[in-house]
Amino acid sequence: MLENIRLSFQGIWSHKMRSFLTMLGIIIGIASIISIVSTIQGTNEQLLQNVIGAGTNAVNIPLTRGSADSPMEFDYESVPYGVPVIPESTREELLKVEGVQDATFYTRRMWADGIYHLNKSLQGAQVLGIDSHYFNVYGYIVRTGREFLQSDYDQFRKVVILDQTAASSLFQEESAVGKTIEINTEPFTVVGVAQVASQFEPVINSMEDYYNYLGNESSSGTVFMPSSAWCIAYQYDEPQNVAVKAGSVEAMTTVGTPCADILNAKLYNEDKDLRYRAQNTLETVEQQQKINESTNQQLVWIASISLLVGGIGVMNIMLVSVTERTSEIGLKKAIGAKKRMILMQFLTEAAVLTSMGGLLGVAAGIGMAQIISRMAQVPVAINIPATIIAVLFSMVIGLIFGFMPSIKAANLNPIDAIRHE
Repeated sequence: MLENIRLSFQGIWSHKMRSFLTMLGIIIGIASIISIVSTIQGTNEQLLQNVIGAGTNAVNIPLTRGSADSPMEFDYESVPYGVPVIPESTREELLKVEGVQDATFYTRRMWADGIYHLNKSLQGAQVLGIDSHYFNVYGYIVRTGREFLQSDYDQFRKVVILDQTAASSLFQEESAVGKTIEINTEPFTVVGVAQVASQFEPVINSMEDYYNYLGNESSSGTVFMPSSAWCIAYQYDEPQNVAVKAGSVEAMTTVGTPCADILNAKLYNEDKDLRYRAQNTLETVEQQQKINESTNQQLVWIASISLLVGGIGVMNIMLVSVTERTSEIGLKKAIGAKKRMILMQFLTEAAVLTSMGGLLGVAAGIGMAQIISRMAQVPVAINIPATIIAVLFSMVIGLIFGFMPSIKAANLNPIDAIRHE
């Protein structure tokens, strides 16, 4: 076997250009497959990292109307009849769902106006009326000042906590704590500035990514107020949205639906389109991954055509090699070489030729993946098992397409082969 491999390298080296052109189809095919698989892997990992990176495992369950998955916006929608304020007993039911660690009920204005500090306006900010569980579910911590106290809820105090973006917009470099802002002409005292405990910026490559990962955030910042003070700035008995904190990333796919069922059982509105719906970000990611893989698998099959072309090229060059070396084959058989030895020699040469093409194709594929990543701003991840399989597959192609020329060489009549010119 080692002698056959040595003779194969010797034959390849003695016809360098011909061997390279023969390998070219294999190189292009393997490189295309490696670059496509790397792009699939990188995109899928980035999608999942956008979910895991935030580290909150929060599953949003907003009140929706019709087939829409987005929460109802009461800036321009009327308050529906038959949606009760969620009692504490419902939280206890939600916590009994397997995988749920915490639950929060909150009201919101996604694009609120009428927020001022002196003559400075905070346009388009998000305002949330939150309970004492919200910061835990969404992973916020108060960096300066204090959190809401139970007495803030009990005494309907007009206090707010700003996130860092809202605080910087209204107060620039000044400390926001202790200052007063107006929300719909009502004065509120800033008692703290909060931010997400684990800072993470998801990679946004499309508008779909934006709506999945940043669609519930406001570029102008967020203002938090106690849920008991919501009616002071806005309206009474406004329907709440719900979010639950899952115990793990995997649990995010299972906790949303049973929690939504519990909430929907409390509704007594006759409008069947009015429902709590779980926004399962992880499930959305998995669906996007499947779509990406389905699309790119077609590209892999297309790229595999070049491997077929490369295999035909290998068969062609091996037939030429058998013809060129007919006298050599005849001489070997005349001095006692068996059919099996001749067969193994040419099969080994075909396998070595395609394996070298596979290795070069892997190197070219990794290079192409990096170029695609830089030019198209698409994440890539080199799949080691895929590269190993690609090299082994190229070797199999050599064995398959080199088999017929090897059989032809092994079946040559030694007398006729020696007389061949």
